[in-house]
Amino acid sequence: MSRFPLTIIGNGVSATVALGLGGNIGDPSAAMALALQTLNERDDCTVLSVSKLYSTPPWGKLDQADFFNCCALVQTSLAPAPLLDVCLELERLMKRVRLERWGPRTLDIDILLYDDQVIDAPNLSIPHPRMLERAFVLQPLADIADGVIVSGRPVAEWLEKVDASDIAVANANPLWWQAC
Repeated sequence: MSRFPLTIIGNGVSATVALGLGGNIGDPSAAMALALQTLNERDDCTVLSVSKLYSTPPWGKLDQADFFNCCALVQTSLAPAPLLDVCLELERLMKRVRLERWGPRTLDIDILLYDDQVIDAPNLSIPHPRMLERAFVLQPLADIADGVIVSGRPVAEWLEKVDASDIAVANANPLWWQAC
C-alpha cells in the first residue's frame, strides 16, 4: 500500500495528482486525449500514466448517452487551485457547457487526489467527495493506482465495494491517449 510521493525537483516541489476525465458529447475520447496531451506539453505537468479507456453508463442523470472515462496520474509543480484553473480552461477549450448537474458534457476533468492532501474549499474538495461511490472513477483509477490509500483503504478495496459490472473497456492500450 502506498501514498503518492512528494518529490522535490530542482528548486520546486512536485506533487503526484490523480485526475478523472470523462465525457459523452462529440468525440469524448479525442477530447480527453487532447487534454492529456496538452497537460503533458506544459512545463509544469507531466503525465505519468493513463488508465484504459472505459465506456460507462451515466451517473446521477440517467437519460443521456453513455460516457467514456479514464484516470491519469500527473506530476505537477502547480498548487491545487492553479491546477484546477488549468483543468477548467481545458474543459472550456473543449467547449464544455455547464447547463445541468451531472448532465452531458464534452469533457469533464476532476482532481481526485493531490498527493495525500485534504482540501475542503468552496470550489475544490480533495479527495474528490464522491469518488469512492463511483465505479466509473474507481475502475480506471485502480488501473494506475490500485494500492494508493484513500480514506484509510487502498483504491482496489474501494472498487470491490461498488458495482462495476456495467463498465466496459473501450480501449485497453495504455497509450490510447497519445494515438488520437
